[in-house]
Amino acid sequence: METKSKVYFTNLRTRAGRNLLDKYDLLLKKAGIEKIDFKNKFIAIKMHFGEPGNLAFVRPNYVARTVKKIRTLGGKPYLTDCNTLYFGARGNAVDHLQAAIENGFNYLSTGANVIIADGLTGGDCEEIPVNLKHVKKAKIGSTLAQADVIISLTHFKGHEATGFGGTLKNVGMGGGSRKGKLEMHSSSKPKIVEEKCVECGTCIHYCPQKAIAYNQHHKAQIDYDLCIGCGQCIASCHYGAARGSYDESAVALNEKIAEYAYAVLKGKTQFHISLIMNVSPNCDCWDNNDQAIVPDIGMAASFDPVALDRACADLVNRAVQIPGSLMAEKEWKIGEDKFNTLYPNTRWQDCLQHAEAIGLGKQAYELITIK
Repeated sequence: METKSKVYFTNLRTRAGRNLLDKYDLLLKKAGIEKIDFKNKFIAIKMHFGEPGNLAFVRPNYVARTVKKIRTLGGKPYLTDCNTLYFGARGNAVDHLQAAIENGFNYLSTGANVIIADGLTGGDCEEIPVNLKHVKKAKIGSTLAQADVIISLTHFKGHEATGFGGTLKNVGMGGGSRKGKLEMHSSSKPKIVEEKCVECGTCIHYCPQKAIAYNQHHKAQIDYDLCIGCGQCIASCHYGAARGSYDESAVALNEKIAEYAYAVLKGKTQFHISLIMNVSPNCDCWDNNDQAIVPDIGMAASFDPVALDRACADLVNRAVQIPGSLMAEKEWKIGEDKFNTLYPNTRWQDCLQHAEAIGLGKQAYELITIK
């Protein structure tokens, strides 16, 4: 009989004398974090600090509890993420650190310092040989590559280019240096369907690379020499004009993310946490967050990142939608996959299937509920 990976889960019910942070501590303990040898080791807590203006990211309170647990067990924790591919508020280490501080991630609030994994301008990386289908040598941020233990702390949400953003996205795309992100995005470029374009200019406004402009017909047109395939035009267009191409390139993006996650975690002790709260339809890279698509669900943890992502996706798909959210606008019907409904030109399943195929984990899981 095939063994299943264990995914530990707790809902958000509390009572007097036992708050959510206490339940979070219990979740980590039951999921086995105390079995890890942390003593005198460098512990990278891989997370997303949130774009300034976005309020859906992980609260610093949960980070502080994670740091406290690791320090109690003798580790040397630090918070880390790589710079963005586009030149925004987190495109270099100076601005990135400022964004982290503004959003509450500093030593006073969390008990750990922030170290930007790929340095000042995104060039500090190490090449990790993996020799997989798409990636031969992954370009990983040095501070992640040099860690002894990887702890990922993820806000589970929708994503315009991959369907959802979970642990594999946090570790894989987030762990890639600027060169690594370019390698992942290079085969996934959106397109504009002219007859759907209403000339509103929203995609032009939100494109971080200024790669979109009006053509001679006053329709949006993408300059593919500038486009980095980030998908923000897809998420900002309310008329279906900006679309991903669900073809080999879209599949390749998801598979590359899995391969980069494999590179980040290769040979390292690892543990993964996912907070299924404020499940916004878009990535935390946006400077805003739309209304959540489902009610807050809970918190989950596992040693297996593939099983954790699968469990979180299943929990969201089983949840009711929130009236008035983007999910409602998409006319989602019971039984349909929510993320594929949000972004019909994406298929998150490709990432998990490839991750399982390369030995990163398994999709079969046992959900163990902690009360």
